[in-house]
Amino acid sequence: MMEYLVVAYDKENVLDKRLAVRDEHIANTKELMEKGNILQAGAIMENEKMIGSSLFVSFESEKSFYDWLENEPYAKNGVWDMDEIKIVPLRLLK
Repeated sequence: MMEYLVVAYDKENVLDKRLAVRDEHIANTKELMEKGNILQAGAIMENEKMIGSSLFVSFESEKSFYDWLENEPYAKNGVWDMDEIKIVPLRLLK
Protein backbone atom coordinates (compact mmCIF):
# COMPACT_ATOMS: atom_id res chain seq x y z
CA MET A 1 0.00 0.00 0.00
CA MET A 2 1.09 3.55 -0.73
CA GLU A 3 0.24 6.03 2.02
CA TYR A 4 0.43 9.81 1.75
CA LEU A 5 -0.32 13.01 3.56
CA VAL A 6 -1.87 15.43 1.07
CA VAL A 7 -1.93 19.14 1.91
CA ALA A 8 -3.70 21.15 -0.78
CA TYR A 9 -4.27 24.86 -0.37
CA ASP A 10 -6.92 26.55 -2.47
CA LYS A 11 -6.08 29.03 -5.19
CA GLU A 12 -6.86 32.62 -4.28
CA ASN A 13 -10.47 33.79 -4.44
CA VAL A 14 -12.04 30.39 -5.18
CA LEU A 15 -14.37 30.04 -2.20
CA ASP A 16 -17.45 30.23 -4.47
CA LYS A 17 -15.98 27.54 -6.73
CA ARG A 18 -15.10 25.41 -3.68
CA LEU A 19 -18.66 25.64 -2.38
CA ALA A 20 -20.10 24.84 -5.84
CA VAL A 21 -18.27 21.48 -6.02
CA ARG A 22 -18.19 20.73 -2.28
CA ASP A 23 -21.10 18.25 -2.34
CA GLU A 24 -19.34 16.18 -5.04
CA HIS A 25 -16.05 16.37 -3.11
CA ILE A 26 -17.73 15.28 0.15
CA ALA A 27 -19.63 12.41 -1.52
CA ASN A 28 -16.47 11.10 -3.21
CA THR A 29 -14.45 11.47 -0.02
CA LYS A 30 -17.02 9.56 2.06
CA GLU A 31 -17.15 6.78 -0.55
CA LEU A 32 -13.37 6.43 -0.49
CA MET A 33 -13.38 6.52 3.32
CA GLU A 34 -15.74 3.54 3.31
CA LYS A 35 -13.34 1.71 0.96
CA GLY A 36 -10.36 2.53 3.19
CA ASN A 37 -8.56 4.76 0.67
CA ILE A 38 -9.09 8.00 2.56
CA LEU A 39 -8.27 7.49 6.22
CA GLN A 40 -8.87 11.03 7.44
CA ALA A 41 -9.74 14.31 5.76
CA GLY A 42 -10.58 17.84 6.73
CA ALA A 43 -10.65 21.45 5.64
CA ILE A 44 -7.74 23.74 6.45
CA MET A 45 -9.21 26.78 8.18
CA GLU A 46 -8.08 30.37 8.48
CA ASN A 47 -10.20 32.98 10.24
CA GLU A 48 -13.18 30.58 10.09
CA LYS A 49 -12.87 30.31 6.29
CA MET A 50 -11.97 27.13 4.36
CA ILE A 51 -8.68 27.69 2.54
CA GLY A 52 -7.59 24.17 1.67
CA SER A 53 -7.73 20.48 2.49
CA SER A 54 -5.63 17.89 4.27
CA LEU A 55 -5.98 14.16 3.82
CA PHE A 56 -4.31 10.95 4.94
CA VAL A 57 -4.78 8.47 2.11
CA SER A 58 -3.86 4.86 1.32
CA PHE A 59 -3.92 3.40 -2.19
CA GLU A 60 -2.83 0.08 -3.73
CA SER A 61 -0.27 1.79 -5.94
CA GLU A 62 1.21 5.14 -6.84
CA LYS A 63 -0.78 5.00 -10.10
CA SER A 64 -4.10 4.51 -8.29
CA PHE A 65 -3.24 7.41 -5.98
CA TYR A 66 -2.49 9.77 -8.88
CA ASP A 67 -5.58 8.55 -10.78
CA TRP A 68 -7.69 9.54 -7.76
CA LEU A 69 -5.91 12.87 -7.36
CA GLU A 70 -6.37 13.78 -11.02
CA ASN A 71 -10.12 13.15 -10.76
CA GLU A 72 -10.68 14.64 -7.28
CA PRO A 73 -13.40 17.32 -7.66
CA TYR A 74 -11.35 20.12 -6.08
CA ALA A 75 -8.34 19.23 -8.22
CA LYS A 76 -10.15 18.90 -11.55
CA ASN A 77 -12.33 21.99 -10.99
CA GLY A 78 -9.47 24.37 -10.22
CA VAL A 79 -10.06 24.81 -6.49
CA TRP A 80 -6.77 23.37 -5.23
CA ASP A 81 -3.53 25.04 -6.25
CA MET A 82 -1.99 21.96 -7.88
CA ASP A 83 1.31 23.78 -8.47
CA GLU A 84 1.79 24.08 -4.71
CA ILE A 85 0.21 20.83 -3.48
CA LYS A 86 2.24 18.92 -0.88
CA ILE A 87 2.31 15.14 -1.22
CA VAL A 88 4.28 13.44 1.53
CA PRO A 89 4.83 9.67 1.37
CA LEU A 90 4.54 8.11 4.81
CA ARG A 91 3.84 4.97 6.74
CA LEU A 92 0.96 5.37 9.14
CA LEU A 93 0.93 3.76 12.58
CA LYS A 94 -1.58 0.93 12.61
